[in-house]
Amino acid sequence: MIARAMSSPSLASDLLSLTKPRLSSLVLATTAGGMWLAPGELTVSRILVTLLATAGTVGSANALNCYWERHSDRFMARTSNRPLPSGRMEPQVALAFGVGLAAVCLPALVLGANPLTALLGLVALLSYVLVYTPLKAHSSIAMLVGAVPGALPPLMGWTAVTGQIDAGGYVLFSILFLWQIPHFIAIALFRQDEYAAAGLTCVPIERGEDSSRLQIVLYLVALVPMSLLPFQLGIAGGWYLAAAVLLGLSFLGLGAAGLFQRLGRAWARQTFLFSLLYLTGLFAAMMLDSGGHG
Repeated sequence: MIARAMSSPSLASDLLSLTKPRLSSLVLATTAGGMWLAPGELTVSRILVTLLATAGTVGSANALNCYWERHSDRFMARTSNRPLPSGRMEPQVALAFGVGLAAVCLPALVLGANPLTALLGLVALLSYVLVYTPLKAHSSIAMLVGAVPGALPPLMGWTAVTGQIDAGGYVLFSILFLWQIPHFIAIALFRQDEYAAAGLTCVPIERGEDSSRLQIVLYLVALVPMSLLPFQLGIAGGWYLAAAVLLGLSFLGLGAAGLFQRLGRAWARQTFLFSLLYLTGLFAAMMLDSGGHG
């Protein structure tokens, strides 16, 4: 049966889909941002190896997540057509692909960047696959666990240049960590029926919609001042500060409107979409106003 799956002309596109390319593109952008903002020398080879190996490590985690959740994925509209729940691919193929990708990319990070960056990649992989993924079926705490590997790519970009974890790297990690919580809760609010059908838990199911809206606002209250620290640390300049204030207050205002007006799923989807605009704008402003690398 594996041989039959391996002979499929759609195998390449199915393997690529296991890596969740849209999510991996966000990882590439934040990793590149961390590398650009970090003080130090960059070579073309280090840039390419770090970006490709980081994307591959994240792709490995996503493929193994698809393998683990192949049964529950059948019950969610956005995942039911993935290669495993749709039956287009044998589970062993996805498992071998995920493990093989990690076996190539983690050593590449050691050789192309440094051991610290590879260690962070390993932490991201293991926490996502072995802790976050199984915990999703039992507790909304999984969201906080999953935010850790999600926040590591910009820190990995930073350490690939500096070889150490310092204040700048911590700030980039913290911005990504705090950003993910309202982002994830917004998704869960307008997809909670699918989560319930798949046997997965989330904040709206476990705590209710009022608590979900409140948590979005609380994390945004923490995110806005955190997003100003790159200016304080000299990582980015005044134009970035203005952009961070504007984006942050807009995001917070949107969250507060949902909380105080008890808005529903249309608002949640709007919040999710704005969260993507926020992160893109914040990192673009940071990189453009960083004064150039090094």
